[in-house]
Amino acid sequence: MKQDIEELYDRFFHDVYLFVLSMSKDPHIAEEITQETFFKALKEIKHFRGNCSVKSWLCQIAKNLYISYTRKKKTVHSELLEQMSDSTNLEDSYIQKEEAISIYKILHYLEEPYKEVFVLRVLADLSYKEIAEIFEKQENWARVTYHRAKLKVRELMSKQTDTY
Repeated sequence: MKQDIEELYDRFFHDVYLFVLSMSKDPHIAEEITQETFFKALKEIKHFRGNCSVKSWLCQIAKNLYISYTRKKKTVHSELLEQMSDSTNLEDSYIQKEEAISIYKILHYLEEPYKEVFVLRVLADLSYKEIAEIFEKQENWARVTYHRAKLKVRELMSKQTDTY
């Protein structure tokens, strides 16, 4: 078992690292998230069903860890800003937070794979090629899926605006 994990690490570390680096644009964060990815994969290996390639599975873990990392970072950053702000800035922060919550609500109701493709493209800033690799599809599939996701988000946003 130890040898298998070492082989996975040796074989996929660089790919996972580059994947996280493409999202974070920071080598230190990419290194940290990549290490966490393999640690989590070691703990969760019994849940790997083989529905996708090992590389895709590892990248999925890395993506989720990175998203969690950015959420925590944004929360800490927001709290610091709020503490340093006056009441006017707090009002602005509240409005921005409400807008962000509205967008997250819309994303929550967006069906797969549109939700994930949209998040990978917009929040993780991945290229269509990288998204296609994660899904093991063609680059054109990623472009079309993102375009459809964008249309669905706009439609849901307009419905949300109409209800207010």
